[in-house]
Parts: sequence; C-alpha cells; structure tokens
Amino acid sequence: MSTSSAAALEAKRTTADAVLGWIEDGADVIVGVGNGEPVTVLDAIEAAGTAGRLRDVRIHQMLPLRDRRYFHGEVPGLRHVSWFLSSWVRDAFHAGTVDLVPNSFSEAPHLMRTSTACSLLLAAASPPDEHGFFSLGTNGEYVAALAGDLPLFLEANPRMPRTRGGNQIHVRDVVGWCEADYPLVELPGSAPSAADTAIAELVAERIPDEATLQIGIGSVPERVIQTLRGHRRLGIHTELMPEGMMDLIECGAATGEAKTEHRFKAIATNALGTQRLYDFVDDNPGVEFHPVDYTNDPQVVAAQHRMHVVNATLEVDFLGQCASESLGSQYWSSSGGQPDFARGALFSEGGQSFIVLHSSNHDASASRIVSRLHPGAAVTTFKNTVDKVVTEYGVAELRGQPIRERTRRLIAIAHPAFREDLERDARELGYLVD
Repeated sequence: MSTSSAAALEAKRTTADAVLGWIEDGADVIVGVGNGEPVTVLDAIEAAGTAGRLRDVRIHQMLPLRDRRYFHGEVPGLRHVSWFLSSWVRDAFHAGTVDLVPNSFSEAPHLMRTSTACSLLLAAASPPDEHGFFSLGTNGEYVAALAGDLPLFLEANPRMPRTRGGNQIHVRDVVGWCEADYPLVELPGSAPSAADTAIAELVAERIPDEATLQIGIGSVPERVIQTLRGHRRLGIHTELMPEGMMDLIECGAATGEAKTEHRFKAIATNALGTQRLYDFVDDNPGVEFHPVDYTNDPQVVAAQHRMHVVNATLEVDFLGQCASESLGSQYWSSSGGQPDFARGALFSEGGQSFIVLHSSNHDASASRIVSRLHPGAAVTTFKNTVDKVVTEYGVAELRGQPIRERTRRLIAIAHPAFREDLERDARELGYLVD
C-alpha cells in the first residue's frame, strides 16, 4: 500500500458512533440497499435518536433486510423514508410510521439528488485493499451513483465480498470509516409450484440462445432461470443477481460471449441470495456491479443484444396494465426496475419482455386477470409498454394489438373458472361485442 493511502486510511478510521458528527437536525441520510446497510452505524444512529440527540432526521433506504425500532415510530427524531418496501417496513408504511417515495429504480439517484438535502451517504463495504479502495460488495445501486458527490461514511465488514465494476470507493472519497464483523443476510429460494414450472417452460421456450437476460425476483422468475440451463451463449445484464444466475454461469449456459456490451461479463447492481452466491461473486472477474442509473437505464438496456426481461406482477387488466406493487391501494413493494427493463427491451433488436403471474390467487378464489385493476392500484408497467403476459395457461402477446384482441388473448390465459365472468365484464365494457 502506498504511504499516502495508508496514512489516509488510518486518519479516517474511526468508530461507528463518529458518524453522528456528520448528522445535523433535519438531515436526509441515504443508506445502501439490502446488505449495503451498515448495521453498526445505523445502530449508533438509532441509539442517538433514542437518547433524544437527533431531531427531524429522515433515513432514506430501499429494501431494508433487518427490522428496526425507528420503522415503527419508536425512536423520536428519526423517520424512515422507503424507496421500495420490504417485509420489515410494509406494515409500518400502512400504519403511517414510514413514508414511501414512488420511483423507477434507474431514477433513484437523480431523485435523491434533487428531492433530498443529500446530507450524508452510508454504506457497507469490503475492507480496503492495498491501493486504498473499498468495494461496495454485493451492491452498486444508488450508493455507487452518489459516491463522490455526497459525504460518505463506510462500514468495512470482512464478510462483504470484494467485487468488481463501478462500485469501487477510494478512501479519499470518504469522510470516515469504521470496522464491523457480522454475517450478511441470506435469502434462499423457494420450491417451485406446478404453476411456476408451467409458466417458466412457456417463457423459456421463447428465449433464444444468445439472449441477454434480466430476470426479476420471485418464485416464477427463479424457476425461469432454472429452466434455461439447457440454453447456450446467454448473457446477463440485470438489476438483481439471484442465485440462479450463478448456476447459469457455472453450468456454461451463460457465457456472455454474444453480448454487444461488456462481453464475457455478467452485469448487475445488486446480488441477493445465500452465502454460496456471496462467495461466488467475491473477487470474480466475470461479475461486475455498476450504479443503478447505468444498469437500469432504458437506453443502456436497449443497447444489449437480444435483451429478454422477465418480471412478475400481481394483476393485469384487459388494457394490459400491470399492477406489480399493490393490490388496490394496499401497497406491497414499489416499482423497482420493472418499468426500466420493460421499456428498454422493446428497443433491443430481437428483444422481448415477459410479465409473469399465476392466473389466480393461492386458493383460486380470485382471478389475477381482471377487467379493471382494483381501485387505487398503482400501474407499474403501463399498457403501451407491455409485450407478453404469461400465466400457467398460456402466453398473451399484447404488443401492437387492439384492445378487443388484447381482451380475448388475456381471457384465454385466465383461470378457466373465471373466463365466463371475464367475458361478461368485457361485453359490459364494450371490449367484446357479440
């Protein structure tokens, strides 16, 4: 390590509670996504809030993976502002102790710059290397996009993998850093259902060799990845890298050799899975993490060779509108990167976009293909962008089709128990005429 880097690292090494010197009343503190959260640093902030040392501090974060008292209004002076709800903050949002900012993930860095005071940026990282660089590990997202523009305080954890790409932070760009040692949160996959498998097979047979992939999170997308193991020369340009993507690389299905951008590299802005995945991305030159305003930029997505995107939704109406973040006004998550990738895939030569969902809810008491979205539902992917909708009963190709034909095709892939009622609704709306 150079003398200057060593001196800078030692000068800026401190304790987690030193972060309080950078937080004033009314501050907007921006925290990394998922495992990018610096746990001991937030512990110190929460303790200071409990002691009454902080006032009107807003903590902005997407997808927290750990529960905290301040989510539930139990820490005076602290309020959580969510940019994507996780299970830990969903009930708190409904109770009114958490706020939610509507956004597409690609726009989060810009929105954070323009709608917050940008007081301080906090993130977890790997320990610094011999050149004075930290790695944001499993993350790139908005932290990598904002680093260098905002005061940045890092927590170095030896359990965080050192990864490559546009997520490297030099000590000169941090105001302070501390050390901690705790395991990353793991998110194991779920066993696929028969409906998951049927949907996955319908999607996989429409994805050609040499396609570039973005596949979202959820039981159906996970099964799609497993079904692609027999494909060849696939590429990866995705928002989230789940464990299945690693399996595609290891089995030789995803080599990246046909990509037009970042050949031979799997590109992501976040990884979430088990320790097996975290070990895989550690010091792996074939995987890179980049800022989300790059990975999710629809123009960047459109430039990828045969871009194929697969994302889940909660319900689809006859127009093709997809409500992927709420059932009616009951919010579940947020937009994430679904609209980013759906738009980008449309302009990729040979690209396709798949929206996947079960035809009904878990006990077949309600259809997920509906005549109208539930009142108050947020439209995540709008009708002009939707390409193909897939249930276990088939594929409805909507792009370029008139409303009557869209309606017919969607009813054809609805659960059989609801098709008669859906046809009646379509006639009442004037979408089908006898």
